[in-house]
Amino acid sequence: MKILKHLSILSVFLIIAYACSSSPIKNNSSSKEKPVVIKNDSLEYEIIIIDPGFNYYLNAIAKPVGFYTKSYLENRNRVYVPIWNSRVNNPNNFNPNIYENQIDYSNNIDYGYDVNYKLFNYFEFAQRKYRINLR
Repeated sequence: MKILKHLSILSVFLIIAYACSSSPIKNNSSSKEKPVVIKNDSLEYEIIIIDPGFNYYLNAIAKPVGFYTKSYLENRNRVYVPIWNSRVNNPNNFNPNIYENQIDYSNNIDYGYDVNYKLFNYFEFAQRKYRINLR
């Protein structure tokens, strides 16, 4: 998939986080977890989330697809993304192992339900796993 760097869209979101043994979210699978890939060929963007436990969270803990409206998810992501990005840019005050990469999320682009759902749930997962508050 060709990623257009000049567009202000979510091109690649890669999170590599370290598993924390005291984490309140555990992955019950003994096999290696696969990354969650979210992409939309028509907008030419891709998100890759590699964080142990996120697949389990998405499939077993998160509210099911359709529970939230698209508008709700977009509004929450519009709050979470700037907070996340400010922490990425401030590694002296926030753990750079958690906040590794900025998210290029534009309020003017319709990313669709799937991307907003999974991005929202990643933020919810990260708040629980790392005991952080993005509000």
